Amino acid sequence: MKFIKIYKIAFAACLFVSLSACKSQLEEVVPQTSLNQTLVLTDPNAALTLYNGVYTTFRGFHSTLFTFGEMRSEIWADGLFTESEDAAPKQYYTHNLLASNAPAGNWAGFYSLLDRINTVISLFPKAPITEAQRKSALAEMYGLRAYVYYTMLKTWGGVPLTTEPVSTIGKLSDLYKERATPEAVLAQIKSDIDKSLEFFAGNNTFTAKRVYWNRAATLTLQGDILLWSGMLMGGGNADLTKAKAALEEVKALSTLGLNTTYADTFDPTKETNNKEIIFAISYEKDQATQGVYGNFLVNTTQAGTLIFNPPPATPVSVATTYPFVSGASRIGMSKAMIKRLTENNDKRIAGTFRVMNRNTAPYDTAGVMLTKFIGRVDAGAQLYDNDFPIYRFADVLLLLAEAKTKLGEDPAAEINLIRQRAYATPAVFTKGTVTENMNAILDEYLREFIGEGKRWWALRRAGNSYVFANIKPAFLAPGQEFKFLLPITVGMLNSDPKLTQTPGY
Repeated sequence: MKFIKIYKIAFAACLFVSLSACKSQLEEVVPQTSLNQTLVLTDPNAALTLYNGVYTTFRGFHSTLFTFGEMRSEIWADGLFTESEDAAPKQYYTHNLLASNAPAGNWAGFYSLLDRINTVISLFPKAPITEAQRKSALAEMYGLRAYVYYTMLKTWGGVPLTTEPVSTIGKLSDLYKERATPEAVLAQIKSDIDKSLEFFAGNNTFTAKRVYWNRAATLTLQGDILLWSGMLMGGGNADLTKAKAALEEVKALSTLGLNTTYADTFDPTKETNNKEIIFAISYEKDQATQGVYGNFLVNTTQAGTLIFNPPPATPVSVATTYPFVSGASRIGMSKAMIKRLTENNDKRIAGTFRVMNRNTAPYDTAGVMLTKFIGRVDAGAQLYDNDFPIYRFADVLLLLAEAKTKLGEDPAAEINLIRQRAYATPAVFTKGTVTENMNAILDEYLREFIGEGKRWWALRRAGNSYVFANIKPAFLAPGQEFKFLLPITVGMLNSDPKLTQTPGY
């Protein structure tokens, strides 16, 4: 994907930042949006630059999306690693959350992204572009805005709602904004999904490289959010039934399906018309490459002291296998998690991570190397150009299995499609109790999406009992449900007198 370089013009507002920083910036900046409005309304190239800039900005949130959706789960808790532990992700997986040490300040920066999306939505109805371009861009932006607000709703609960770009600021207090109720945020998300579907007008086409939001992404998001609201926000069977319908529509699309080989889904050389991808963040050589997973690799010095396949198998050196990989081993899996994932011949694991052992007896387990997004060798260097899936066909199958389970229906068809690819001799799933069905679905979520930021959200959607059954009680126990949401920082509260702390903190 080739993003056009965004014009280098300052933002009008330092949305929800510290008071001192905001005052300093307001003294220096002439209020305007991120791209001159007159230019966008008179020059089609400027309009398309603004549009493409949204995707460039969205790509910058890859690390945040991964962290919020995965590092709070049990996958990487109590893990083995070869270097010093990274304290930032540890705060998430140990749920060491207090008002005094709140992570992801300034709403993780999401309002800068929302302002760009809002600007497109505001200006494109009058921009000098074709009607087809206009409708497509608005459909995508409404879908993206719904996705961002859904991520924020899951992370903080009620958040400030803003659907207009910041264009002028008379005084600092103009930026103050209270947190909307979770119900109001949910209503906005549902409204944006409806607008997205309206502008797509039944168009289910994809670009060759599926890195632009599309109608299937909106329908998948609709299924996702309605499962959340149906289970956690009082939507009940009405929302669950609508979720099922949206997901079944995506499942029926002839342009989508599971790849025969799991690893092909993430192969950077097989991204064009990859039938499993619905929407992904784009990474390409000479444009932008991934840097999110450095702490899940190993440094070059230690690579020479580590092996894969310890005796009695035939060992191979990590350094020889990946001569150009360089990173750190500061986050890892526990021995129990490694055993759970590798003991039943799950073919997905070979395309996800490799276990590293010491190269001398007794060949102790040293950690794992996350290889799902390790890229490829290019011109004597490691090129990390894997796209990062936001939604793929496996999401649709497991979300649909959830919807059916929660409606008292049989999820076996979807679970078995996942298992048929995953195992050489898959165990056929048959419908059990709701708990048995959900545990089977959650086990597939664990294995299918390692490194993709999905596990924590799957546990949360399933319900509180599933969270507590999988997260170590020392980290998160009944009575601490308030920790499902993140607190906001003291600096945010001091900067905006209308803000209140997340309940429970």
